[in-house]
Amino acid sequence: MARIAYDDTDAAAFAATRHLADDGLTAWREAVARHLDPRPGMRLLDLGAGTGSWARAFTTWFPGLRVVAVEPSPAMRARAAFRPLLGGDAAGLPLGDGSVDGAWLSTVIHHVPDLVAAARELRRVVRPGGPVLIRSAFAGRHRAITLFRYFPEAVRVLDTYPGVAEVGSAFGGAGFPAASVEPVPQVTAASLREAAVTLRREAHTPLQLITDDEYAAGVARLREAARAGTGPVVDALDLLVVR
Repeated sequence: MARIAYDDTDAAAFAATRHLADDGLTAWREAVARHLDPRPGMRLLDLGAGTGSWARAFTTWFPGLRVVAVEPSPAMRARAAFRPLLGGDAAGLPLGDGSVDGAWLSTVIHHVPDLVAAARELRRVVRPGGPVLIRSAFAGRHRAITLFRYFPEAVRVLDTYPGVAEVGSAFGGAGFPAASVEPVPQVTAASLREAAVTLRREAHTPLQLITDDEYAAGVARLREAARAGTGPVVDALDLLVVR
């Protein structure tokens, strides 16, 4: 089970606020290209595809790349910007053995209840040598993410997420012996004011899991900072690559 329900309310908030502008994702495009080496005819699994924004970006960035998008939440699939979006989860992928050349998991690893089972299932479907690219905020690695600056109480939620070493160990035991991690920058919002105006609690797992008072205090901090803040909001999430 995911940490939050991803029901209609959560899915609507996610679809409305979590899609990043393509021109703010240059570094992610470069990182994926470097680690995946995409070529026409390759198949990439997008696991936990949400509403399909990454799947759509990959097919735009890399002509000829075929994306197989899998998402467990019916509410997210109903709002998909990419088709087809298959039902399934990390423990049971609707794919054949060795049928994809790589896999992408964006902000999903903390929702996986059994990392070892997920790593084994990915080992089954990803061809030998193919990379698994895991984009995430990991436990203990929050300092480059603006959200936690204004909602410091949410760090305690992040610290219940799996860490880089834990994920690397689970995948290493499943047959992915090599692992590397790097922070990748992105433009999350054009300004702090935009971030404050568009913020939806339902779209962020850490914000759903703090108290109402803690959330209200964080909103007040963000709005106060937005009065004087200028320039874009640039965050860095980690990319953990195993192969």
